[in-house]
Amino acid sequence: MNRLRSVDSEAAALVEAELKRQNTTLELIASENFVYEAILEAQGSIMTNKYAEGYPGKRYHGGCEHIDLMEDLARQRACQLFKADHANVQPHSGVNANLAAYMALIQPGDTILGMFLQHGGHLSHGSKVSITGSFYRSFFYGVNPDTELIDYDEVRSKALEHKPRLIIAGGSAYSRTIDFSIFREIADEAGALFLVDMAHIAGLIAAGVHPSPVEYADIVTSTTTKTMRGARGGFILCGRDRADAVDRAVFPGTQGGPILQNVLAKAVTFKMAMQPAFRQYQEQVVKNADLLAQSLRDRGLRIVTGGTDNHLLLVDLQPANLTGHQGEIILEELGITVNKNMIPFDPRPPAVTSGIRMGTAAITSRGMKEDEITEIASIIAAALGEGENLDPAPYRQRVMELCRQFPLYLDPLEFAAL
Repeated sequence: MNRLRSVDSEAAALVEAELKRQNTTLELIASENFVYEAILEAQGSIMTNKYAEGYPGKRYHGGCEHIDLMEDLARQRACQLFKADHANVQPHSGVNANLAAYMALIQPGDTILGMFLQHGGHLSHGSKVSITGSFYRSFFYGVNPDTELIDYDEVRSKALEHKPRLIIAGGSAYSRTIDFSIFREIADEAGALFLVDMAHIAGLIAAGVHPSPVEYADIVTSTTTKTMRGARGGFILCGRDRADAVDRAVFPGTQGGPILQNVLAKAVTFKMAMQPAFRQYQEQVVKNADLLAQSLRDRGLRIVTGGTDNHLLLVDLQPANLTGHQGEIILEELGITVNKNMIPFDPRPPAVTSGIRMGTAAITSRGMKEDEITEIASIIAAALGEGENLDPAPYRQRVMELCRQFPLYLDPLEFAAL
């Protein structure tokens, strides 16, 4: 920070303020995580100085001999980690990866079938406010109103009715295991292609604590953030038969030159995910999520689907007479960061919502385990129980004590100086 502080004190102050915020709050947003310091180093490396449109051995710029080796390393590691035939590591984000996958598989105007956004899907799976809802004819499946689990009979009936060219599985707020084999069967029955967006659960899959979609899907898209605990950006996995189409769809189809410092960081991300410690980390993420769901439920909060099989959970705040927006604000006052989120069959609009989404990847990265999860659940349940009449001070003190025990990128003395 010394160089940045010397040339731009305002920018440096913002970085320092964000470091303090991250250290003194509990991050429970399911799509966020704290990366390894090696990832920070890679993303801040001299690779940012290079431009390299194209692919290894087929660049549109000179001086790419080291860049080619770097991208090949990232691709090889992705294939090894997920047991895939081909990987493209250039997408700037998960949405970019999805757009390229669509371009590789279908044509504008084709029909797609994805999961309702309010039932746990993602904007880029055909939502009308997304470019995917403008380029393609979108239909949606949802969850059973009684179990709040994916209704595979509805998926099948809608697939046979609408005859989509592409069926999409995966989401941003679905807490249960998705049966990719059933989706494959339905896609084959309907004459559709099958895409899995595993962005949220990729780390669990890499560690072998969640079923993999690679053997079932025509294309798999993902990010290296979230549970992967790594670089900013996306990637795509596919078979050899679709490799050329995927590569053309990424470049020049949907984007220009790759962000090379992120490609380097993706290579590091995949290497870190191959280590035994990564599996232990992911096992703890799942244990922490399950315990958080149980503990909140035992304290009177309603958990959508009754629990979780992965890293995230949804809390329905309607029985507590709170909106998701209110719940997010209440917890932020304590130093606990969540996001308001729609729940299945939500009567409220997306800007308000009836629920909040939580995830345990980030707090597990700090080293928190069962004792800390129980304390966090106690704080959350008690604070939400008090509602908008809450005095945040005593809860904020409890949050700070947890943060103090598990500092981020700092030693205890540096934390104390914040």
